[in-house]
Amino acid sequence: MSAAPLLQVQQMQLGLADGTPLVDGVSWSLQPGQTLAVVGESGSGKSLSAMALMGLLPAAVHWHSGQALLQGQPLRELSPAQWRQLQGRRIGMVFQEPMTSLNPVMRVGEQVVEVLRCHLAMTPRQARERAVELLEGVQIPEPGRRFAHYPHQLSGGQRQRVMIAMALACDPVLLLADEPTTALDVTVQADILQLMAEQQKRRGLGVVLITHDLGVVAQVADHVVVMYGGQVMEQGPAAQLLSAPGHPYTQGLLRARPSAHRPRSERLQEIPGLVAAPSRQRAGCPFAPRCASALPLCTQQRPPAFELDAQRSSSCWLHPSGGGHG
Repeated sequence: MSAAPLLQVQQMQLGLADGTPLVDGVSWSLQPGQTLAVVGESGSGKSLSAMALMGLLPAAVHWHSGQALLQGQPLRELSPAQWRQLQGRRIGMVFQEPMTSLNPVMRVGEQVVEVLRCHLAMTPRQARERAVELLEGVQIPEPGRRFAHYPHQLSGGQRQRVMIAMALACDPVLLLADEPTTALDVTVQADILQLMAEQQKRRGLGVVLITHDLGVVAQVADHVVVMYGGQVMEQGPAAQLLSAPGHPYTQGLLRARPSAHRPRSERLQEIPGLVAAPSRQRAGCPFAPRCASALPLCTQQRPPAFELDAQRSSSCWLHPSGGGHG
C-alpha cells in the first residue's frame, strides 16, 4: 500500500479578477521524500503555482477554484494568521535570487534567528546558537563569523546557502525551491543541488523544484510536471518522461536542450514562436499555435490528460486514445 501524498494539487485555477486564467486546472501530487520538478518556459505558470502553495500570491491574482492539500490540510481557505503559522514552519521556500530575498541592511545570522524566534519558543541565546548550527549545516565557512556579515559581503552561493538555512530552520515537511540555481555559475549550481539533496535525505523532505533547466531535472527529480500556458502538458516519472516524452512540447524542450553528446556542428532546435499572453489564449491546446504536429481539433477543443501508462499522462490529441495519429 502506497503512502498518502504529502501534497496534492487538485484542479488549481489562478487568475485575474476579470477571469483571465493564469494557471488553469493544474493537478499533481507529491509523495513524502520525493522531488517533483515543475518545468516550462517563462510564463507557463510554474512559479505562480508555487506562490499559491506558499500563500504569497500577488494582490492582483486570485485563487478562483480547486484545492491544495498539505498532509490532508486544505490550504486555499487558510486565514492570514494560519498562513503565517504555516510559512517557514511546515513549508520552507528558497527563492531564485537571494540578494533580493534577503534583507540587505540586516545581518544574515539575525535573519535566521528571526525565522527561529517567529515559530519556535527560543530565547535569543538559543536562537543564535541554533542559527550558527544551521549555517554550519549548509556548509557556510566560519559560521560564527559569517553570522555577523551582511548579504553583500557573501558570494552568490553563500547567500543561497543562507536562504536554504532559513527555509529549513524550523524543520518543515515541504520545501519549495523556485529556480534556486539560476543566478549561480555551473560549479556553484552543482554544490547547491548536492546540498539540497543531502538535506532532503537527512530530513525526509518533500521538494517541489521549479525550473526551466532539464539538466537539473535529470539530476535530481523523481517526478516531472511539464507546464505550458498555465496548463499541465505532461507528467510522469522523470526517467521515463525524459527518455521517451509523449507531448510535442516536452519533445521540443528536450531537442532545445544543450547536451555534451550533441555534435558541435549540430544546431539546437528551438521551438518556433512565443508563449502567448494569457489574454490571447483561445480554446483548445495552448501549445497548438507553435506545434508542428497540430490537428484541426487541437485549436478547437482542450485535450484531456490521456494515460500513457499507469504513471504517465499527456494532454495531447495526437495520442491514439485521443483519436489522433500519434
